[in-house]
Amino acid sequence: MVKKSANSADATLFDAARNQLGALLDCSDRGSLDLLDRFDRYAADLIDGLAEVYDLEETLPKLVKVIAERFADRDASLRQRDRERVLRPDWFQREDTIGYVAYTDLFAGNLKGLAQKIDYLRELKVSYLHLMPILEPRPGANDGGYAVMNYRALRRDLGTMAELRSIADQLHDAGIALTLDLVLNHVALEHEWAEKAKKGDPKYRNYFYVYNDRTVPDQYEQTLPEVFPDFAPGNFTWNEELAGWVWTTFNDYQWDVNWSNPDVFCEFADIIGNLANHGVDCLRLDAIAFIFKRLGTSCQSEPEVQSITQALRAFSRILAPSLIFKAEAIVGPNQVGAYLGEGKHAGKVSDLAYHNSLMVQLWAALASKDVEFMSYTMNLFKAIPTNTAWGAYLRCHDDIGWAIDDGDASRHGFNGHDHRMFLADFYTGKFPTSNARGVDFQTDPLSGERRTAGSAAALAGIQAAVESNNQALLDQAINRYMCAYSVIFGFGGIPLLYMGDEIAMFNDESYLTDPTKSDDSRWINRPTMNWDLAEAAAAGENPDSVATRVRSRINRLIEVRTSLPSLHAGVATKTRTVAAPGVLIFDREHPAANITQVYNLTDETRWVSRAELAGLAGNVYDHITDKNFNLGAGIELHPYQVLWLS
Repeated sequence: MVKKSANSADATLFDAARNQLGALLDCSDRGSLDLLDRFDRYAADLIDGLAEVYDLEETLPKLVKVIAERFADRDASLRQRDRERVLRPDWFQREDTIGYVAYTDLFAGNLKGLAQKIDYLRELKVSYLHLMPILEPRPGANDGGYAVMNYRALRRDLGTMAELRSIADQLHDAGIALTLDLVLNHVALEHEWAEKAKKGDPKYRNYFYVYNDRTVPDQYEQTLPEVFPDFAPGNFTWNEELAGWVWTTFNDYQWDVNWSNPDVFCEFADIIGNLANHGVDCLRLDAIAFIFKRLGTSCQSEPEVQSITQALRAFSRILAPSLIFKAEAIVGPNQVGAYLGEGKHAGKVSDLAYHNSLMVQLWAALASKDVEFMSYTMNLFKAIPTNTAWGAYLRCHDDIGWAIDDGDASRHGFNGHDHRMFLADFYTGKFPTSNARGVDFQTDPLSGERRTAGSAAALAGIQAAVESNNQALLDQAINRYMCAYSVIFGFGGIPLLYMGDEIAMFNDESYLTDPTKSDDSRWINRPTMNWDLAEAAAAGENPDSVATRVRSRINRLIEVRTSLPSLHAGVATKTRTVAAPGVLIFDREHPAANITQVYNLTDETRWVSRAELAGLAGNVYDHITDKNFNLGAGIELHPYQVLWLS
């Protein structure tokens, strides 16, 4: 046995916890011995993370009991999956990892229907499937499923937990890992904990932030932003049954849980263990930035968030090492690295994080036909731990918040507010030269700034070109769309295809007729999958249709992406620009081969000289077109042309 801490008190706690765990296990069983080995490996991370927030003598024994109980429920196939993942810890970083994000009901009706679509996903070479919220939400308005009423049951129209276990097995057999959402910051007001709190149980009242009057809430409100100022102003809600003000960051029916309470930590650890035992491979940690509160701050990205997540990750590594975490941290370049781990937490927090800035800056560069600010912003990001990866995406289920920092904008000679207004106008078609068809989301009544919703195809101009029956505009819009997706697939990390983007699905305005959705314009980019189009496009039918044209080019992009070891996430992408406005270059330096990616993000021809293509000369090979050519004096780039050169 190896002591993992130089601190004698921690070493004593380690011994006590290991002895407790050993006494709860059948130590003649191989799996139990594996578990104890993992405890030896990760106990220091667990103890160090817990110690920064909780009383160890109180919390650690409770957590060890959870580990033993959930491990007893973990079946042989999942224990074998754990062994395989321990031997291949970079499984999610590999160049052949292709992500797909879908709402189960909109994609396939329910889990049984999803089973019938696995072949479709396999043909698309998907190896990572994220099913948007499927845990049981509150009835009625539920923030798109993020107001969870029961973490141990599914939406009744989607299936049962037994069916979740079955679909996980079927996905695993097809080589596809399963990701689900875990909402950490809040629960629905109908959740069991909230119901017990409303009935006066002091234990469960302490699971939430409840105040008898407005004194403390008003102190917090001085520094708290509003997430949904349109339909959920303020961060506290009066509840008659509680006879108090309860913290509600997002909506009055979503109660923030008190993560300073160790019982809350242990509850969520048990929830994580249960989901892992149902075959879940990755948990998207929703609203993770908000989970720790401190007076006088924005109550986002407090340092305790790293400590808590490190402890949860260590717990998971001990119990179910095939499970990874993805942080849903939509924060700035200087903050997002913390969710993958920095300093003493490096490589010990989440395994994945969304690269929100890449998405925002890419759309901004396409609108402005200028990549200088995008390149600057990308280069603000620090190196991430080599055992982590970005989740790269062009669109998702959510809106686009135009995260242009005022200070960064000023240093580049423009006004941040004006640029955000321009982008919001451009992508809702208000700007004179725009063919985008997005819609406004959450307009600030004072500044006029707003976020933008809309499908990728609508934002890229494909929808407008089809509706106007303009073939030239359509060709250009498809090239713009594929150029943008090429950036996503070439960046490294896991490229995430949002459901229907492989066939360029348009906005869906049917949400306006649903009273539970009509006040939330984000539903416009959550269309029901068009299987007639999807299956025809997958079969190569109607070759002149938008769906088939886009699907064939997505297929080629995936084929190239999965063949290039240099796109393994363990290597960072370096971003630079050249003299030609709107031309972006990614450099990928990898022992297997270096690749220089060139993107013309404009609708005009651009010239890049040989001198600007550092490391390339003479004959070069373009992986996208599978062609060799002589570089000569340089390259003339067609509008929205993409080259991946070596």
